[in-house]
Amino acid sequence: MSDITNYENLANAIILQAAKDYRMALKCLKANPKNRTALADKDEIERFFRSQWFTVLTSVDGEMLIRSLTMEVDA
Repeated sequence: MSDITNYENLANAIILQAAKDYRMALKCLKANPKNRTALADKDEIERFFRSQWFTVLTSVDGEMLIRSLTMEVDA
């Protein structure tokens, strides 16, 4: 396996885990809007999705991902 493939696999794994954690935080907030831990997690993950580091890892639009995940959880 090439170094590029390993890098892409790692980048994808980081983003998938962040998306999974974001969904979980949103679901917790839906059940309990005052949950400080879930709110902190949500804010931290949103900062990641909007960060320079995120744009290095992927060409996915972070704002679009936030909207998409929010709509998914609200559905």
